[in-house]
Amino acid sequence: MAAEAVAAVEIRGALARLRRGTGLPVAFGGLVESGRPQIRISELSGTATAALSSLAVTSGNGLGGKAVALGRPCAVMDYPSSRHISHEYDVPVAAEGIRSVLAVPVVVRRRVRGVLYGALRSAQPLGDRTLDAAVAAARDVEQALVVRDEVRGLLASAGPEPAVGSKSGDGAGGWEQVREAHAALRALAPRITDPALRAELLAACGLLTAPRPAVGTSLAPRELDVLSWVAAGATNAAVGERLGLRPETVKGYLRSAMRKLGAHTRGEAVTAARRAGLLP
Repeated sequence: MAAEAVAAVEIRGALARLRRGTGLPVAFGGLVESGRPQIRISELSGTATAALSSLAVTSGNGLGGKAVALGRPCAVMDYPSSRHISHEYDVPVAAEGIRSVLAVPVVVRRRVRGVLYGALRSAQPLGDRTLDAAVAAARDVEQALVVRDEVRGLLASAGPEPAVGSKSGDGAGGWEQVREAHAALRALAPRITDPALRAELLAACGLLTAPRPAVGTSLAPRELDVLSWVAAGATNAAVGERLGLRPETVKGYLRSAMRKLGAHTRGEAVTAARRAGLLP
């Protein structure tokens, strides 16, 4: 799936969460077009017309363009009469019949990648709780895009894993990056409250493991989390810090993983897990 299509799916899901979390009847959004200082509204939720569909919003113009230019949320209580925005898009806004509108930019690595809008059909304050929910929806999109970007970049740069005994330093270094990313992403997963997003993140972790024949061995999620960091070269103390576990707990998970893998040392456990396709 192309990067733009992936981002559009994330925005679509965020708009649904935005409406559920705020009760706003209308939500819409889109992505910043590559190489152009504008967003293209492509996702609509709760709209009554197609007036906003495919609308190109230039950075700095209107409410969404202002949010893009400033890189922060913006809101107006009555769009048609607001003195705080320009009015290039009054016609499609009036056709849809929306009045009170907020716009939240989706910012990844200091670059605006898209905008989420929420709107009422009456002129009234939206309130801090509504704005906070919209910001949270945008943060979900940002987090998902960061993860997808990292996975895509690591897989592209690592190349095929070097064979055992290979002297190719570049390939080996690339795969060490992949292994460290795998451990970091698994450590991030438990902190994601959205079940669907958490499942997507774990699925992305699966993309980082090289396909190998399974040998019938399975590890509990926490055992795999610990072993992922061990494979990246972390000590038990460092693993505990990264996963929020006591050193004794880390040792317990590691011993359990070693037993399941038939390993007598940490190194043997990592090697066995890679052979089983459990680690990259």
